[in-house]
Amino acid sequence: MHALQIGFVALALVKGAALREDLHLAEWSDPVETGRGIPSLSGWKPELEHMNLEFTPEEQAFRDEVRAFIEENYPKHLGDVGLREDLSREDFLAWHKVLGEKGWSVPAWPVEYGGTGWTPTQRYIWSEENARVNAIMPLPFGVSMVGPVIYTFGSEEQKARHLPGIRSGEVWWCQGYSEPGAGSDLASLKTTAVRDGDHYVINGQKTWTTLAQYADWGFFLCRTDPDAAKPQEGISFILVDMKSPGVEVKPIKLLDGGYEVNETWLTDVRVPVENLVGEENKGWTYAKFLLAHERSGIAGVARSKRGVEKLREIAANETLDGEPLIDDLDFARKVSQLEIDLAALEITELRTLAGEQAGKGPGPESSILKIKGTEIQQRLTELTLEAVGSYSAPYYGSIANDTGSNEYPIGPDYAHDSAATYFNMRKTSIYGGSNEIQRNIITKMILGL
Repeated sequence: MHALQIGFVALALVKGAALREDLHLAEWSDPVETGRGIPSLSGWKPELEHMNLEFTPEEQAFRDEVRAFIEENYPKHLGDVGLREDLSREDFLAWHKVLGEKGWSVPAWPVEYGGTGWTPTQRYIWSEENARVNAIMPLPFGVSMVGPVIYTFGSEEQKARHLPGIRSGEVWWCQGYSEPGAGSDLASLKTTAVRDGDHYVINGQKTWTTLAQYADWGFFLCRTDPDAAKPQEGISFILVDMKSPGVEVKPIKLLDGGYEVNETWLTDVRVPVENLVGEENKGWTYAKFLLAHERSGIAGVARSKRGVEKLREIAANETLDGEPLIDDLDFARKVSQLEIDLAALEITELRTLAGEQAGKGPGPESSILKIKGTEIQQRLTELTLEAVGSYSAPYYGSIANDTGSNEYPIGPDYAHDSAATYFNMRKTSIYGGSNEIQRNIITKMILGL
């Protein structure tokens, strides 16, 4: 099928049909080949009578409710925050706390643990409406990562102690997985947890610990059996109070002056045995479960859709040879292909959400979401750089020197963060398991090769 035909069909599908679990795939007749080897559009006849391309009245009413709530309650001081904003802990948690009071902070959790009971369609509408205002969402470390691990594998005491703080936004979590010598090959981690009576004594170093400078608690993978037959079999999942003696968080400053990642050193950190989640040496199972949830969230379809809208606005404002850039056929083709791929990803994500609603947890298909979602995010930043040109590299005096210059960069506001965003988004195809690792998972778990 020609790319434009795929786009025509895909964009029609995502108007609403893909949002419901009763979606039937269209049946197609054989293509009619044109003289140039491109199938003629007249040869493709989707059976649209099986498709419902609209939201139900109930779903539209839900969207209206969500939009009104966001417009009335989203913290005004946050505005349309860009990458370069220096957000405080309070800024990060402001919207989370509002949602916690409303009961909307953990919509994907089971109702018994404080979830909303929303359908996949409602959750998707929720993400779209938040993306529309570029909202600072509840941090994933608690809501999407350790929270599901605790309510699935944790003890009743752990659930009672930790889940309320995650829901309310009162407790900030960080993730202690990667190490200097254990990134994509995570099972080679060296941090140890040695049993000493009713405590574990933890020693080691973690790296790229995102926003750990604000964290109250962390969840760490530690080696509890160095003699296990396979490295994955000797790892445990342990919750650590970040205020414990021996925990030291050191900043990793980025090239542009930003600070969001850290080194975390653990030296003789004593952790009560009751902070072990599940069984000792079964941490790899829980880690894989967590990563599947993380990869599903990384897809970022709603945010990317908002990003494409912004890209089109930028391209309409920028010019090439005196004409709007969006009218340039080559650039328009790139944007259209991006939209086609995003539409296909959206359908895949919604199908995955429908499976979760039916009781099926994220499986290897989350690797598909991770690969395509991050590739689309990166292409979006590339096209934005192409659109704004030299304005994408502004001079920030406060970063280039220590004089604290107040000069404002030249060029339109939408260009100022484009280079920083481009470089920052290179990480998305690495964290959560690199895209190369995800392709190996697909090869083994889905294709059976």
